[in-house]
Amino acid sequence: MLQKSYLDDVVARFEELRKLADGAVAQLQQEQLFQTLDPESNSIATTMKHVSGNMRSRWRDFLTTDGEKPDRRRDTEFEISSSDTLESLNKNWQAGWNYLFEALKGLTPEDLNGTVLIRNEPHFVYQAINRQLLHYGMHVGQIVFMAKHLASDHWKSLSVPRGRSQAFNRDRGLL
Repeated sequence: MLQKSYLDDVVARFEELRKLADGAVAQLQQEQLFQTLDPESNSIATTMKHVSGNMRSRWRDFLTTDGEKPDRRRDTEFEISSSDTLESLNKNWQAGWNYLFEALKGLTPEDLNGTVLIRNEPHFVYQAINRQLLHYGMHVGQIVFMAKHLASDHWKSLSVPRGRSQAFNRDRGLL
């Protein structure tokens, strides 16, 4: 039972991350997706490109092939080229999440104690899932931070708005 609950919960957590990222991106103009804070920082577009590439590599044939696929070109995930349009970014973003959810929804509780390879390093399936949950959580946090910065006074909170905690709790019968 615990393993089934874990799988259900991890799908829900990934869905929450996707909702946060999509909610942040939706508040921006297209050109803002390509802005950076400084020369060393990544734009939201770059972060989306990287996460999409990672998802494609990690979750495609999840149980049967190494999570670092030979056709992945990780370094190019951090470069924006003329072919990186809003349409291509969204297409790859959607495809990455599809790989992830198809892989997770295809797992059985018995699969969790199996092993998979990531860069030829063995991981229990549950460890590989947790690794990616942490990785995507970090990048979604970056996307939300950057979007909030760029949207500035037009930002609509994706959680409990600042100064609204008591009203939020009261609305849920907690006060």
